[in-house]
Amino acid sequence: MKVVLFCGGYGMRMRSSEASDVPKPMAMVGPRPLIWHVMRYYAHFGHTEFVLCLGYGAHHIKDFFLHYEETTSNDFVLRGGKPELLSTDIADWTISFVQTGIESPIGERLRRVRDHLDGDEMFLANYADVLTDAPLDNIVERFRNSDAGASMLVVPPQSSFHCVEMDEGGRIGAITPVSELPLWENGGYFVLRQDIFDHIPENGDLVADGCGELAKRGRLLAYPYRGFWKPTDTVKERYALDAAYTHGDRPWALWEREKVHA
Repeated sequence: MKVVLFCGGYGMRMRSSEASDVPKPMAMVGPRPLIWHVMRYYAHFGHTEFVLCLGYGAHHIKDFFLHYEETTSNDFVLRGGKPELLSTDIADWTISFVQTGIESPIGERLRRVRDHLDGDEMFLANYADVLTDAPLDNIVERFRNSDAGASMLVVPPQSSFHCVEMDEGGRIGAITPVSELPLWENGGYFVLRQDIFDHIPENGDLVADGCGELAKRGRLLAYPYRGFWKPTDTVKERYALDAAYTHGDRPWALWEREKVHA
């Protein structure tokens, strides 16, 4: 299945300075950017045809792949001054780089790459800035066996804040962490059918318009997941992932488990 990655936003909460024009998916986690980790996740499950919805800072993403160094994350033998790779990352990937506008909403970016999907009935989509170890094969199979037009991974709220219950006099009767409330939030991993395009207007949004309309029709499927899922909406969250990578704590890197058991 083809994988559409939305990687053209400004990423204001991740920018270290106003002068930086590096898009959020290019923030580094270990020796590779976020978008690489997301793509390796999909490739682990056999999905290696990618459509990148570019926008702000597109040249950073293009340059990364045009000058990709396989030796950074693969073992190799140096023979006669030339590296002989023992494994590769992206040799079997197909990547389409599509400029979808600087200001375009997510839904409009998806509309602008529709022709690159070659009419495939089903495809995958992702914000390119969230890491997880969710069982993608199970997610896809559950969706395939349904009549839904879209499926989204949903996760418990990630906020560290607390909600309070109080009476009219202002006395608090209970305090509950947001993460323990019976709520779910959009996890950013989608499986979609072509009819999603029937519900996204020009300059529309994927979730508010497309998924919202499917929800009204009873055709939006959720995949609840309580396992590993980490966003990178802030610099702090990205630093936490980078530190975890450095210490070998990277549950999203399912492809590394294959090497361990090989």
